[in-house]
Amino acid sequence: MRAVFVLFDSLNRLALGCYGGRAVPTPNFDRFAARALSFDNHYVGSLPCMPARRDLHTGRLNFMHRSWGPLEPFDNSMPELLKNAGVYTHLLTDHFHYFEDGGATYHSRYSTWDFVRGQEYDTWKALVRPPLERFRKQYSNHHYNGPNQANRLQHQINREFINEEKDFPVAKCFDRAFEFLDNNRGADNWMLHLECFDPHEPFYTSKRFREGLKTNYNGPIIDWPKYAPVTESEDEVAEIRANYAALVAMCDEYFGRLLDYFDAHNLWDDTCLILTTDHGYLLSEHNWWAKNVMPYYEEISHIPLIVHHPDLGARKGTRTNVVTQTPDLMPTILKLFGQDVPPEVQGTSVLDLVEEGDQERSVIFGMFGGAIGVTDGRHTYFLYPPDLDDENLREYTLMPMHLHSFFALNELKTAELHESMDFTKGLPVLSIRALNDARRPPGGDRSHFLSFKSALYDNVADPYQQNPLAAPDVAERLKDSISTILRQHAATPEFFEWMGLRNS
Repeated sequence: MRAVFVLFDSLNRLALGCYGGRAVPTPNFDRFAARALSFDNHYVGSLPCMPARRDLHTGRLNFMHRSWGPLEPFDNSMPELLKNAGVYTHLLTDHFHYFEDGGATYHSRYSTWDFVRGQEYDTWKALVRPPLERFRKQYSNHHYNGPNQANRLQHQINREFINEEKDFPVAKCFDRAFEFLDNNRGADNWMLHLECFDPHEPFYTSKRFREGLKTNYNGPIIDWPKYAPVTESEDEVAEIRANYAALVAMCDEYFGRLLDYFDAHNLWDDTCLILTTDHGYLLSEHNWWAKNVMPYYEEISHIPLIVHHPDLGARKGTRTNVVTQTPDLMPTILKLFGQDVPPEVQGTSVLDLVEEGDQERSVIFGMFGGAIGVTDGRHTYFLYPPDLDDENLREYTLMPMHLHSFFALNELKTAELHESMDFTKGLPVLSIRALNDARRPPGGDRSHFLSFKSALYDNVADPYQQNPLAAPDVAERLKDSISTILRQHAATPEFFEWMGLRNS
């Protein structure tokens, strides 16, 4: 068996034509769906970026124990398990968070890895004296040029060196993917993990993909919304959405080149191809931008998953309503290569779920220190804790790192040694108080974060989740599902208490 696992970051399900998208044509994503199995009820797990990847490696949720952080010494890592079993694994990515403090243990789990530089604020190009005056004219102050915005300035600097289409990281990622396939398509027993940061913000792409996406906006570059309510004008909103659509179009075209490669070399007969994302993105829906701060609305939590397997037979070009989520991909890929699934894994192979047919299943998703979402495919309930400012929540880790820093000294001073949990393989862990000023998502203005309340939605009658549903019996059933799944994941008593749930 061989497998190519393709992950685009922040790929909104409703941007794809095969999932109902209309903003921009996506002929290649649609072409893939026409010959593969599309999952209509696939959801996120832990949020945002690196927590999602920890789910992907380990096959279990981690948001009830840990915020953004590295893989832990006790974690099962799917690519490392494959590597140790003799399956060659290669990571090819421009996702620079893998190479910051909070993600630094993921890439080395693969047999080999390749990093394409230049996305977003990747500390790539050095300009000691950047052209600040030109930047102030070139970039909108809505999104750039503010005080203490080193990350956005670094992106402006990087962008000075990305001019021709061949310079864009997504183009380089696919070029190197084809190099890997040229060198290895005659071999067996390998997995290529091709992960592109696009269409993550900032929405910068080759100009030809913006042609035909006209707006009335006539001003400086506006393509990197802040994680906040919409304050932009109608024309500015249209411009930002068009920039995102153009980036999706670029991703679609380059993914199409991969499909062409499969056609040219007849890889469909012996190679599995999986397409998904880590989470979606709000593009002014619910009057919000981005993710993390608001409830995990459908645009964020309900994500695409399309799978080609040579043995799917009559299921090719069809769709399934089984409820799945990100942690299910770890056992899926292990089983593709005939490997046993470790006992700590809570996910289930998506192909096994399809084979078992329709069944009731609920999944939960969330972010450390935030709400929990739960869905059964028909209804979604967002459960908020009684007091988001309550600092009794604790992180459990042997790797006390945030996004791009160590835990602060005032956090580490609260550390206690905690007995092993059922997934730590006998190892005790540090229990560290989750202080509200810690450098973890969502960060920023907590007043926005604190403004939301628990709510239930009917995803069939109200697919855009505009009108909370008053159905206490459904809400209580879904709350019970949350408690059951939390117990399966060894959530701690203080986490149940923090969420206002009974641990029994």
